[in-house]
Amino acid sequence: MASSETTRTVRSWHFNLCLRDALTPEQSDTLDGLDRFNDGRIGLAEAPGYSRFICCFEAGTLTEAIAEALSFFDDFPGVLIRGVELDPLALEYNEMATAAVVRLPE
Repeated sequence: MASSETTRTVRSWHFNLCLRDALTPEQSDTLDGLDRFNDGRIGLAEAPGYSRFICCFEAGTLTEAIAEALSFFDDFPGVLIRGVELDPLALEYNEMATAAVVRLPE
């Protein structure tokens, strides 16, 4: 296989993982102990009754970046992702022309 066939552009992807429910105090305590969430690629943003994770992952595609971010939640029981959103800044940074929302099945 030629190297041109295996070379792929890896870039940074920006997106938000929106939670179904705000984190409980117990879940917040659990989050503090999860090293995976402390590497700078994913950060918690909260408002009353609302929690989301702001993400920046390097990958070949947006789908791969989202899959890697979702894998962080394997060790975070009880936290459910409602959807993946790209805000206007993420759209611009990701060089996308229109908004995209990926909703998980109910």
